[in-house]
Amino acid sequence: MSNHAEEISKFLPHREPFLFIDEIVYIELGKKIHCIKRNSSNEDYFRGHFPNNPVMPGVIILEALAQASGILGFKTMNKTPQEGSIYVFAGVDKARFRSRVGPEDILHLHSEIVNEKKGIWKFETKAFVDDRLVCSATILCADRKA
Repeated sequence: MSNHAEEISKFLPHREPFLFIDEIVYIELGKKIHCIKRNSSNEDYFRGHFPNNPVMPGVIILEALAQASGILGFKTMNKTPQEGSIYVFAGVDKARFRSRVGPEDILHLHSEIVNEKKGIWKFETKAFVDDRLVCSATILCADRKA
């Protein structure tokens, strides 16, 4: 769909070094999204996690999944952060890490809307490297005034 940074930054308030979406591959409003995060060996987290054995931290994978979910939520609601709305990470359930993610890996981030109640959105998410499932989690995001 769009790999333009301006399209991503229109629907996410995050900026470098805390922006973990490089491309929106596919989106079906109200349903699901597929995004990509391309890892580089230059990512700051690889320097300390772990020296000589770099592993992408699980919390960063969860954040990337939450950011993909945030884009899906914002675009579904036809809202942008610039309009005074912010989508905050409200919770995570059933997080499972099945495989390591390293430098130069391409992370495929998938999120599907389960439901929305009182501004709390529930998403089922999965992250893959190639065809290998590396993480799955249920993520809650809240639509709040900035």
